[in-house]
Amino acid sequence: MPTKIRLQRHGRKGYAFYHIVIADSRAPRDGKFIERIGSYNPNTNPATIDLKFDRALYWIQVGAQPTDTTRNILSDEGVLLKKHLLGGVAKGAFTEAEAESKFEAWKAAKQSTVNAQVSKLSDAEKAAEKARLDAEKAVNKAKAEALAAKKAEAAAEAAQAVAEETAEAEAPAVEEAPAAE
Repeated sequence: MPTKIRLQRHGRKGYAFYHIVIADSRAPRDGKFIERIGSYNPNTNPATIDLKFDRALYWIQVGAQPTDTTRNILSDEGVLLKKHLLGGVAKGAFTEAEAESKFEAWKAAKQSTVNAQVSKLSDAEKAAEKARLDAEKAVNKAKAEALAAKKAEAAAEAAQAVAEETAEAEAPAVEEAPAAE
């Protein structure tokens, strides 16, 4: 029975995530499968991959053929490198300890790259948030200045009206005598 390592689609329209499964190559994409070995969520940044490394390595070693996308996922996770290194051990090119040290060195370099990318994204997100906050503060300051000017103008008009009323009240009222008939 020819086996494939493939993705099985889940999730709603426009927001798909995938299970990484081992399936008969004749089975439909979302149909019957042999074993689920992980999940892949491309909606996060960077994409989230949860993989049972040992089971994926086992299935690769027994001849399961990954599809193009799952090949990229397995390569990013180091399954294909580990298979390659174990092949070198089997041929006697180097010892298992050397293979393990090479794999751990690759894994550490990969992890530092991922951490750098995550920190870069978080820094960019923080910078965007700060710029948005500064823009909002500028808009609020402009609104406050406009409101203060409007209040000052209203206060000046009120003071002028009060001054006019007091001026009229203080002015001596001259009563005219009734005109002689």
